[in-house]
Amino acid sequence: MKKLVAGIALAVLPLAVTAAYPDRPIKLIVPWPAGGDTDNIFRPFAPLMQKHIGQTVVIANVGGASGTKGAKEAKDSPPDGYTIYGVHDYIHSTYYTGVADVAYTDFEPVCLVSSTPSVLTASPKTPWSDWKGLLADAKARPGQITVGATLGSTSHFFPALIEKAAGIKFKYVSYEGLAPRMNAILGGHIDLTDSNLTQKGKVEAGQLKFIAIGTDKRSPEMPNVPTLKELGVNVSYTVSRGLLAPKGTPGDVLAKLESACAATVKEPAFEDSMKKQATEVRYLDRKSYAVWLKQNDELNKGLAKDLGLLKR
Repeated sequence: MKKLVAGIALAVLPLAVTAAYPDRPIKLIVPWPAGGDTDNIFRPFAPLMQKHIGQTVVIANVGGASGTKGAKEAKDSPPDGYTIYGVHDYIHSTYYTGVADVAYTDFEPVCLVSSTPSVLTASPKTPWSDWKGLLADAKARPGQITVGATLGSTSHFFPALIEKAAGIKFKYVSYEGLAPRMNAILGGHIDLTDSNLTQKGKVEAGQLKFIAIGTDKRSPEMPNVPTLKELGVNVSYTVSRGLLAPKGTPGDVLAKLESACAATVKEPAFEDSMKKQATEVRYLDRKSYAVWLKQNDELNKGLAKDLGLLKR
């Protein structure tokens, strides 16, 4: 009998070893189309992460419904560590504006990886090239200056905060993610949108105009672009991105993902990629990210309420 039990134990042992996480590719859901800002953050992140996690990390672009389609797929995935979710602040804003029924509490925090300042950006076809001209036009024509935005998301909150602080009113046009918004503004179909300093080359080529940046100090990348605050508009705004896993993912699996994330953000290649995206590498571990998510959730609920957009 003892020999039989020992034989069973030996037979089971190899199964446990081969099933050690991860033993197959990991899917990283990006809830926006390829070529957008979030995709451009996680696209260089994935191959570096796979070096540290020991398995292929495959980007899956699941766009639609202001990022909600990808969020739902991530939420409904098995909590086994083989699906992770590239998220930003929209997880809070879309929930409180009623666009989505998925909340950050439906997931387990893994890590925060980056932070990108927002820039109010104009079409070259607009008659003004600075905030003074825009403000005068907005006051003369309330509700007529068009802003491309993903409704309920960060690209909606940023200009909405500017509206509130400046006492003006815009007209919003809905787009799914940055790529189609940029096509629209480059074509002159909208007047304004939220972008970032990755569009520097287009500004220098005369294809776009930067009006103001949502940072506390001017960026050394484009020192001629004023901050909103120095223009008298008390708004600062950045888009922060991180990784979440489905609720119930085991702690040991989360620990391996967290460790791989910590190693990835230290890679010089990732830092170089983020510089090209006008983005700051900003790492928070699981515990710190959980605290940050809670604070950011409360902040976004307050913003939604202040802006008259709160639906929950």
